Amino acid sequence: MDVISQKMEDISENVGGLKEGIIELRKNFWDEITVNLDDAHEVGETFTSIKQQTEMLSERERTHKHYYTKYKNLLKLKENPYFGRVDFSEEGVGEVEKIYVGIASLMDEEEEEFLIYDWRAPISSLYYNFSPGQASYEVPEETVRGEMTLKRQFIIRKGKLKSMFDTEVTIGDEMLQEVLGNNANTSMKSIVATIQKDQNQIIRNETSKYLIVQGAAGSGKTSAALQRVAYLLYRYRGKIKSDNIMLFSPNYIFNSYVANVLPELGEENMKQSTFFEYMTSRLGKIYSVEDPLEQMEFIYSNDVRDSNYDIRMQAIKFKASKEFKEVVDNYITLLSDNYLLFKDCIFRGEIVLPADEIQNKFYSLDKNLPIPNRMNLVAEWLLIKLKEMEGKELKKEWVMEEMELLDKEDYLNVYKEVQHDQEVEDSFTDYEKEEKLLAKKVVQTNFKGLKRWVKKLRFLNMKSIYQQLYENVTVNKSLGNSILPDKWKEISQFTIGNLNDNIVLYEDATPLLYLTDRLEGRKPNTFIRHLFIDEAQDYSPFQLEYFKLLFPNSKMTILGDFNQGIYPHSIEVSSLIPQDSFELESGSVQRMTITQSYRSTKEIVNFTKGFVRGGELIEPFNRSGDKPTITIVSEEELFYREVVRKVILQKDNGTVAIICKTAEQSANAYTVLKERLPDLRLLTKDSTTFHKGVVILPAYLAKGIEFDTVVIYDASDKQYGREMDRKLFYTACTRAMHHLHLISLSEKSRFIKEAERDTYVLQ
Repeated sequence: MDVISQKMEDISENVGGLKEGIIELRKNFWDEITVNLDDAHEVGETFTSIKQQTEMLSERERTHKHYYTKYKNLLKLKENPYFGRVDFSEEGVGEVEKIYVGIASLMDEEEEEFLIYDWRAPISSLYYNFSPGQASYEVPEETVRGEMTLKRQFIIRKGKLKSMFDTEVTIGDEMLQEVLGNNANTSMKSIVATIQKDQNQIIRNETSKYLIVQGAAGSGKTSAALQRVAYLLYRYRGKIKSDNIMLFSPNYIFNSYVANVLPELGEENMKQSTFFEYMTSRLGKIYSVEDPLEQMEFIYSNDVRDSNYDIRMQAIKFKASKEFKEVVDNYITLLSDNYLLFKDCIFRGEIVLPADEIQNKFYSLDKNLPIPNRMNLVAEWLLIKLKEMEGKELKKEWVMEEMELLDKEDYLNVYKEVQHDQEVEDSFTDYEKEEKLLAKKVVQTNFKGLKRWVKKLRFLNMKSIYQQLYENVTVNKSLGNSILPDKWKEISQFTIGNLNDNIVLYEDATPLLYLTDRLEGRKPNTFIRHLFIDEAQDYSPFQLEYFKLLFPNSKMTILGDFNQGIYPHSIEVSSLIPQDSFELESGSVQRMTITQSYRSTKEIVNFTKGFVRGGELIEPFNRSGDKPTITIVSEEELFYREVVRKVILQKDNGTVAIICKTAEQSANAYTVLKERLPDLRLLTKDSTTFHKGVVILPAYLAKGIEFDTVVIYDASDKQYGREMDRKLFYTACTRAMHHLHLISLSEKSRFIKEAERDTYVLQ
């Protein structure tokens, strides 16, 4: 603590002086610069002077940021300097080294020794991976072996030692109990002190191109993933920045929930996005794109009156598959020789280059060239054609009319240009020159949008090309009908109907983007070096293949739980990622399974694991609590009273979530309950933050988040009675940390009946 205080004092002096210097430098920035633009030499001198002053300011700001970051880390160390210690004797050295582990390194410069090691340092892995006895850790190109003679854990709060204990296991129960017994926060916390051995293997994996983690609900997958980001930023400092890492997360609420983890560890947040956000950035300006949660709402609505329900279910499953990707790939091969569709090139309401002429040009090019290369050649040809057209438009009447509407500034700029180029010519020639330049300006301005349209390859009629996949019988025959599902005709009619209304359903968005990128030759994203996909069971095999196209140079960390697969494509699967999804060179794929669940009490885990396949493999952490309760009522008014009673009973014990099946049910329930529960907040797909208190939300929005208490709103067989509801029901129940209450309006769900009778209390 003395060393920390002294370092903070030293930094305060440095930062104070630096800050004053930066403010002074900014204030007097131009006083130190002589601006002279009389000739080229003076302009060069002025530029050099500005550059030097800017570089000086930037350097001081960088130094200030560096000191400020160090100061923030020291503040955290002052609160909780370390949480672990191992005594390690390296082979051949003999001397026992005491290694203290904390969230950041602390060095005593005078003694030239580390007082505390950053939890990500190679030597710190001893703490997570071994118990006393033979132990080792990896450093570049070497394995250091030796003996661990002591493993000690500490709980320190606000610089005060609360407890300490020696342990024989990876992380002692006392420390986990202390952390897991706390209430849920509105944001996920970084608890590096409790990282388990299997989580540590995820965090420190450096060899696999694809790291696939199947983890039970509450097993710490997301926490391990975020701490893996922090590890990579530490391990490859200077080579990888937070901008080189991207996380695809399930929704905006989840983004808010995990936003504090990396800053707590002294790192900047990586790029975060939902895949839907990426899709709408590409398609949203042209089409109305269905939100994945809208698709979910359609699928899980109990009152399915839509005659297209079964057709759409088949469509979703097929369009999510690798078989459909094979269909699209075959279609692309077919398009190389025929069937590509183009748009007319229109200028001022008139067709200047018809679509069939563009098509003829495309197919006249060498067919050995890839489609994107030919597309770029067509774009170049079109730009030349437009340049020729510009010349022909100069003398037309519309040009003269628009010249009269130009701003004074445009006239002045043209006048200056003429004066600059003027030699010995009379004023009449000047006038002619000005008129010609103005006409050229008008024409170029009018052609600008069309040229941009050509450069972006908008002459390719993507909507019609995608639609043709469904409506052209000849194309379908060429693709091979054996791959297509039985109800392909009905699926096609349904898809065409939506595309005609300019609606791209969620299941069509990825195939449409994939087809577009393959035809236009979109450049892959090589800037992202590590892609993290959380809730991976939400992504279809087709989408995972598309990610490989988007991020070809990126390593991927893919985490999820097939038992929480609530999208139609994942309802029936029994593995997170199919074995054939990553057919690459040997050793590039590593699969890991985490079966220990830490989020919920032992009683909640024992109850919920009876709902799902392979549930017997899920191991609850030894933290006890109350058994889940099931209340069955037969009248609506009694049902609402019971929901309110359970909430009021638990609202002083942290966050309470009333979890409904769908957004529609959530909205209806909120309308009824808000009078009785004034603090109740409704969370929707548009919500961006997660606050403490009492919330009501659909099950699919609660994924990845935890609450102290969960009240399942109507756990009846009417609501959760189809096999496809099983994983949704499991997902909803496993959000609870300490208390789980299920209230059923009439007969309880068949899934509850599958749970062991002694795992719940029937009220």
